[in-house]
Amino acid sequence: MKRPVALYMLLIALLIFVFFLLNILLGSIQIPFKDVWHILWGDYNGNEIWQNIVWKSRTPQALTALVAGAGLSVSGLQMQTVFRNPLAGPSVLGISSGASMGVAFVVLLSGTIGGVALSKVGVMGEIALTISAIIGSLSIMALIIFVSQKVKGNVTLLIIGVMVGYVANAVIGVLKYFSVEEDIRAYVIWGLGSFARVSGNQMTLFVSIMLVLLPLSFLLVKTLNLLLLGDAYARNLGLNIRRARLQVITCSGVLVAIVTAYCGPIIFLGLAVPHLCRSLFRTSDHRILMPASLLMGGAMALVCNLIARMPGFEGALPVNSVTALVGAPVVISVLFNKRRNDMNE
Repeated sequence: MKRPVALYMLLIALLIFVFFLLNILLGSIQIPFKDVWHILWGDYNGNEIWQNIVWKSRTPQALTALVAGAGLSVSGLQMQTVFRNPLAGPSVLGISSGASMGVAFVVLLSGTIGGVALSKVGVMGEIALTISAIIGSLSIMALIIFVSQKVKGNVTLLIIGVMVGYVANAVIGVLKYFSVEEDIRAYVIWGLGSFARVSGNQMTLFVSIMLVLLPLSFLLVKTLNLLLLGDAYARNLGLNIRRARLQVITCSGVLVAIVTAYCGPIIFLGLAVPHLCRSLFRTSDHRILMPASLLMGGAMALVCNLIARMPGFEGALPVNSVTALVGAPVVISVLFNKRRNDMNE
């Protein structure tokens, strides 16, 4: 049965607005809704601490979660399509592992070689983390793109990507062994993922980059639909398979690289959201799935961020713990429903 696509999209957009507002309203410090509303409209002259919490903490965090969730979900959809594998996710080619390795080189060696733990450097340390993650992830992506030009099969490329991820994790393990305890702790905290790490000018740059990349990813909608038909049909329709695969992998890889650099390795969102959208809209048409994944990914990330900052809870839970708890049941239920529907047919 055909689903009312426009109505569902509108409902998801409405949920984004509600969850975004709840992210600003709720937290360890309770701020009345009336005051939050006036702060957002700029006509509030009361508690300055509340203004700082809303504008410098909660709003950047909510914006980061919204944009990061959208980027990871679009990337996951692209990966699942190009590899025709329901378990393919944004990190399947080892790009997230490359970002982790870049951060590991900077964080884990800073105390050993320089004598000063990067975690004590403050803002400069955060900038160094971001730059090292971008360099690491883009380096692995460049390697994967080079390999994709040499191999023909998607399965071969997928296996190579997984092996690259294992090698990166092995290098990280060696670096941990020779590092001081404080640096290891800083690296582990980064690896747990957080939407709160991005603020100020970093948040503005991150959101601006993603607002350019996400619309550009929609240019691949027709290519993704053709890839769904299989290589033979797509080739007969005039699609250059190798170039199309390169374009999709590059687009997906850049999205993952930027999100991982700023937020750390966020798991399960990119894997779960495309499945959820396919189940909800009951279609494989990327003209519907791309905007649906973008919106649903933003909504899911806002929900996870809200759970991580539960009201009355001092501090915040690791975002990856929340995304796994939310995303894993979604993937399992969607796969079970798909199997049941296939059996009924």
